[in-house]
Amino acid sequence: MPSSTRCKTQYSTEPLPSQEEFRIGLREAARGAVRRVVEDAMQEELTGLLQAEAYERTPTRRGQRNGSYPRDLVTGLGPLPLRVPRDRAGAYRSQVFDRYARAEPQVTRMLVDMFVGGVSQGQVGQVAETLLGVAPSASTVSRLAHDLQADCDAWRARALSAHYRVIYLDGVYFPIVHEDRADQTPLLVALGLDANGHKDVLGFVVAGQESRAAWQTLVDDLKRRGVQQVDLFVTDGDEGLSGVLTQAFPTAQRQRCLTHKVRNVLAHVPHRAKAEVAAALKGILVQPTRAEAHTHLDAFGARYARVYPEAVATLQRDIADCLTFYDFPREMWKHIRTNNALEGLFSTVRRRTNKMDAFRNETSCILIVYAVIQTVRFRRIPV
Repeated sequence: MPSSTRCKTQYSTEPLPSQEEFRIGLREAARGAVRRVVEDAMQEELTGLLQAEAYERTPTRRGQRNGSYPRDLVTGLGPLPLRVPRDRAGAYRSQVFDRYARAEPQVTRMLVDMFVGGVSQGQVGQVAETLLGVAPSASTVSRLAHDLQADCDAWRARALSAHYRVIYLDGVYFPIVHEDRADQTPLLVALGLDANGHKDVLGFVVAGQESRAAWQTLVDDLKRRGVQQVDLFVTDGDEGLSGVLTQAFPTAQRQRCLTHKVRNVLAHVPHRAKAEVAAALKGILVQPTRAEAHTHLDAFGARYARVYPEAVATLQRDIADCLTFYDFPREMWKHIRTNNALEGLFSTVRRRTNKMDAFRNETSCILIVYAVIQTVRFRRIPV
């Protein structure tokens, strides 16, 4: 939701990924970017020496390529295993390593920005020129930029399992620049729990708003990539999303996120009474049986219907979906009563993105979210 404020109810003990885990993942992404740039720079050097691209036949050709050999480059990001090209005459001696050593702090910083900040292809060319000493070709710059996004694109298009025990759906908002103006833009995310209890982010889409059409796009993507059966969806109270799920997966059950529900109820309660009402709400939603939950629900209504009628009406609305978790094994309850698994992921992303004014475009937003996701290690839960 647009606000990053979370209700303080304690329904989940899911650990949040640490800043250190994110830093390690970002470091690995930057290492991959550095490797691509350095190896492409050496290929560009060899092309200049031989006066021909690989497999190109020209009258001015001065020799032939002869494969490559391994060499490590020591960088501030750690040892970098490289494939160094060579020619048959043994005339090629790369200058890239010396140039890289002189320019490494600048290059590393720009490559990190290139991966997570969506910098322009022109800036990619500046990095390569720092390494080469000459401006690279437009095709080389284009290849560098495309290579950095290739892994992300492949991940977003990967095949998914046919059956998921649970899929969590929610949206997180980021400032993204559109036509020179930053707008709060939702990223709709699906997190799956498979039949063995393993969690995995299944996909996400950037949307203009959290509309039925936007959710339809995400759900259609999941189905297109192989999802056929879902036992339970955990969502907020978005009616458009509920309609999409009913049509796409008519046999799936739905759990209304209790964190969102409690937040909505407390919005109709004055500040001085929030702690008291929150405690009463928790008393309803953590009972050992559905029957006992309904008993506490009736008591809540009798106690607060006169003083906080809107709060009681909000609680009673779609209350059946709030209690769906009782249909599942008790070991799963704390993991499926809320969307806290996704909220934790969103918190990790925000800790990084709050240092940025705004993403320069949707692509840069997608790349940073992808980078964060690769660092998250969800715990297996009983299913």
